[in-house]
Amino acid sequence: MPPTILLTEPIAAAGLALLRAGGDVHIAHATDPATLAGPLATADALVVRSSPVTAAMLEAAPRLRVVGRHGAGLDGIDLAAAERLGITVVGTPGANAESVAEFVILAALTLARQTPAAVAALARGDFPAGRSLPSAVVAAGLTGTMLAGRTLGLVGLGAIGRGVAARAQGLGMTVVGYDVAVTTPPAGVRLVGLDELLRTADVVSLHVPQTPQTTGLVDAAALARMRPDALLVNTARAGVVDRTAVLAALDTGRLRGYAVDVYAPEPPDPGEPLLHHPRVFATPHLAAMTHDALDAMAVAVARGVLAHLPAPEGTAP
Repeated sequence: MPPTILLTEPIAAAGLALLRAGGDVHIAHATDPATLAGPLATADALVVRSSPVTAAMLEAAPRLRVVGRHGAGLDGIDLAAAERLGITVVGTPGANAESVAEFVILAALTLARQTPAAVAALARGDFPAGRSLPSAVVAAGLTGTMLAGRTLGLVGLGAIGRGVAARAQGLGMTVVGYDVAVTTPPAGVRLVGLDELLRTADVVSLHVPQTPQTTGLVDAAALARMRPDALLVNTARAGVVDRTAVLAALDTGRLRGYAVDVYAPEPPDPGEPLLHHPRVFATPHLAAMTHDALDAMAVAVARGVLAHLPAPEGTAP
């Protein structure tokens, strides 16, 4: 019998084709544990996107050999339980790095140029007739700033952080980075301590997984150490930032702008204040959502999962 491969949600066709060639694929179209309990009982492999995989889910899957994470980071999966149960966990490191790196630059430019507020003002008809638009933009306080000549601080220098660094240097930015696991920085990046990064960066971008050490990393104390006109970009994990502290810093003007692409829970409640704050650029976990990155992640997770399953009869090992 071919192995049974359970997907919580669909992935790109290129990855699905690989999985179907290597096993019997079932798509649950669900992420809640109660709905998944039945299919998990007979699954040899599980593929998830960004939904959690708990110890209880793993314990309810006696045949499970491998869990594949379609995306960056494994922090949503109970790795200790997987190890205890002898279940391999694979991810797609670097598959979405270029897509996310481009998005970080987009987010930083969007904040620096006050784009959401300017677009909203134009749509509302806030600019009076009889005055040039450039003059009206200045009068409305919607003048932006350039990124060229300013400093970008990268918290985390993995594949995404390195991609952001290369693009930022192309814009003429100075780049500093902090990463406890990095001793040799990427070309053009100066390694600094976290305090120095927060004190000197005009734009701070987060690229670390959520762990006990990074949860709440950007809290009220960290925000107080940042430049009063700084911008913060979070495409990492919601819990790396203290959202209450960020909202307070935005309200007082201590933080000039916040770009956020990740939430807890996801999707966020429509009433979530971050979605409606005039200094926030909020997007729906969009950074990796390009056809290119989705294809790359789907293929990578399929290959990773199939490497830990028996090959169907008549195929090469």
